[in-house]
Amino acid sequence: MPLTRAEPAAGTEDTRAVSPAVDLVLGASACCLACVFTNPLEVVKTRLQLQGELQAPGTYPQPYRGFVASIAAVARADGLSGLQKGLAASLLYQGLMNSVRFYCYSLACQAGLTQQPGGTVIAGAVAGALGAFVGSPAYLVKTQLQAQTVAEMAVGHQHHHQSLLGAMETIWRQQGLAGLWRGVGGAVPRVMVGSAAQLATFASAKAWVQERQWLPEDSWLVALAGGMISSVAVVAVMTPFDVVSTRLYNQPVDGAGRGRLYRGLADCLVKIWRQEGPPALYKGLGPAYLRLGPHTILSMLFWDELRKLAR
Repeated sequence: MPLTRAEPAAGTEDTRAVSPAVDLVLGASACCLACVFTNPLEVVKTRLQLQGELQAPGTYPQPYRGFVASIAAVARADGLSGLQKGLAASLLYQGLMNSVRFYCYSLACQAGLTQQPGGTVIAGAVAGALGAFVGSPAYLVKTQLQAQTVAEMAVGHQHHHQSLLGAMETIWRQQGLAGLWRGVGGAVPRVMVGSAAQLATFASAKAWVQERQWLPEDSWLVALAGGMISSVAVVAVMTPFDVVSTRLYNQPVDGAGRGRLYRGLADCLVKIWRQEGPPALYKGLGPAYLRLGPHTILSMLFWDELRKLAR
């Protein structure tokens, strides 16, 4: 893709003026800001992805039906505050995962790796994998807290945690250090594909919008347009991995800390496909887009604007 004067190279526009250490702070801050707005959508998405787990379509009750009705169902069952369930764990995850992700991606840009063919995608995938590994315990707790609700509205296994710290203490005591990283095998591919799609398409989309000169060159609307285009790619490739990741994190475990329902990523994919049908891999697609879309738009917009302020 031809490059404009304002976009020296896809994914490297601002890294020449912003150090990786600063990007670490800005990336984490941007995604935490976005998380405050999108966490209610994450709660609904989690419930929809657990609904009807390993049951044939049409054979189970559906307390959550569609986006608007599901929002109302969560509010009725858990109160308005229930729409922000797991927020502390979500913020911790966003901070940990994205500080690592943006730092590593910025390092790759600084080293010129993203100038190579396919470099943007590879750098985004590797940075995402490292971030997912570091943030996995927070995502584990986030999923389990967001799944918890009153008995008549419960879907998936209920872990009965009281708080972020209480959940981590319980998991540590019962399953050891390894228990805090249970499910990481599903999280790493999830964030790898999502990160690669987000970082690669955001940079390219911004360059494309700037080439068309539809918007002022330095306007925040350029970043907004890039984020809107990027969000479509992120949701398309990430949702099946997101469903699997939610199931792996929320499943009950035996005395040895092994999952009672799934042995890992491949086993979960096969069981969902066979018992619930292929469409189940896109359960919660609507809320997933409504969550991932705005989160991608807001986080990339905040990141872009914070970098301008930092310069």
